[in-house]
Amino acid sequence: MSELVRRAEEWLAQDPDPETRAELQEVLGSGDLAALQDRFETKLEFGTAGLRGELGAGPNRMNRVTVMRAAAGLARRLGPGKHVVVGYDARHKSDIFAQDSAAVLTGAGLRVSLMGHHWPTPVLAFAVRHLGADAGVMVTASHNPPRDNGYKVYWGDGAQIVPPLDEEISAAIDAVGRVDGLPLGEDWRVLTDAAIVEPYLAAVSGLPLGDARELKVVYTPMHGVGGAVLLRAFRTAGFEEPLVAEAQFTPDPDFPTVAFPNPEEPGAMDIALRLAEKVGADLVIANDPDADRCAVGVPLPDGGFRMLTGDEVGGLLGEWVIGHTSGADRLVAASIVSSSLLGRIAAAHGVRYAETLTGFKWIVKAGDGLVYGYEEALGHSVGSDQGLPVRDKDGIGAALTVAGMAAQARREGRSLLDLLDDQARRYGLHATSQLSVRVEDLSLITGAMERLRSRPPEALGGLAVLSVDDLSEGGGGLPPTDGLRYRLAGGARVIVRPSGTEPKLKCYLEVVVPAEGDVATARSQAEQALTTLKSDLSATLNL
Repeated sequence: MSELVRRAEEWLAQDPDPETRAELQEVLGSGDLAALQDRFETKLEFGTAGLRGELGAGPNRMNRVTVMRAAAGLARRLGPGKHVVVGYDARHKSDIFAQDSAAVLTGAGLRVSLMGHHWPTPVLAFAVRHLGADAGVMVTASHNPPRDNGYKVYWGDGAQIVPPLDEEISAAIDAVGRVDGLPLGEDWRVLTDAAIVEPYLAAVSGLPLGDARELKVVYTPMHGVGGAVLLRAFRTAGFEEPLVAEAQFTPDPDFPTVAFPNPEEPGAMDIALRLAEKVGADLVIANDPDADRCAVGVPLPDGGFRMLTGDEVGGLLGEWVIGHTSGADRLVAASIVSSSLLGRIAAAHGVRYAETLTGFKWIVKAGDGLVYGYEEALGHSVGSDQGLPVRDKDGIGAALTVAGMAAQARREGRSLLDLLDDQARRYGLHATSQLSVRVEDLSLITGAMERLRSRPPEALGGLAVLSVDDLSEGGGGLPPTDGLRYRLAGGARVIVRPSGTEPKLKCYLEVVVPAEGDVATARSQAEQALTTLKSDLSATLNL
């Protein structure tokens, strides 16, 4: 207890934030050992996703001390004279964390361009390359709960950092002393809308959108920062401005209308879907709070709407982009946990395909000639013949491209559902689902992975296991990662891996059903196969 108290008092002495100081003083005064242990016995680890965690006092929380140490570590790794772009979303304290970062970086002799407003993450990623910066920082926790915030680092190529950069920055952070001794500057450049948002809008309006524009769209930014920029993007590209879910349009760090600000969560899309039914929309589009993800909903023939999965949108966008770009060296890419459909599409069109580890830091590095990349968790990066304007997932560029695709289908008297049926007939119906198991004790996940490695199943969901790939050994050009891939009879596949950001074991399931004739029957068969597979896998995991 005395050691924890010493650490807490040292933290208090350097913390510039009166809110977290008051919080910590209350914890100390109460003698709450568990609360002290939670804040001070461990710390947020800096990795390829940067930092992300709950707001509060102590090294195991996101706060001004944690952020200033991260900025100082980044400054040490970069060195004086380098240029860093800093952006932020509208979460609690994001603007303060961004200004603290700018002060620490300029105080260390670096040049800083600070966003003049809370703008989407893809705008920051675009800005790094557009301004020729050496690195970028985005203060955001994406679609995490309201109590969280985060710190994402980009390198000069406009992509998120990958090893060994994360380890080098982490080591530099560990070497930082007290933050109240850091020199602070104040001569950073403030980026205006004209300096960075307008060039971004010009870039995404040059994506392969086709020429059809007649479309009624309903949109929600999920209380995040995408709203104003997306509306401008639609106008710039020649579309009618979408109708907005007003209750979710203004940025609000408390996300009052949703339990979790993630379009994939149950109930998160209810407001937008009700509006879409009321006005007879052709398309529903949602961004997550920092607008790097894009969710898509479509009307059903008999009324109502349904949300497309990330894999369904990935297949549609992949084929659309291939059909609206040119060049023999084009490449499309998807993460290893995404559907195998994009690979089938690429082969049919004579385009190269690459499979990467999860995360856009890997997808955008899949190779030269990349015109499209996606991951099943609603992340898409759309490019043109000139390449990717944003080397990260971009929910606004993806939204524009989906709108162009849907408008073209509407012009032809068809819908995105018809395009999905076309793909099912051509390539087989690729149906995907997930099984996620949340645990309190991370050792349960470690134990489950050890059991699977030592006693691999011979069959899952009634399908024989044809092969097992232990992804921790790398292979196939992939860096090592903790995961297992099971290839099953009939083209089915299961991947099991621990989540990199949550205490979850995540399982990604795919079945492939021939659908040359009746697609509805194939969909029913696929749904049953996924249900059986999920049930059997759950029993096998025994968590």
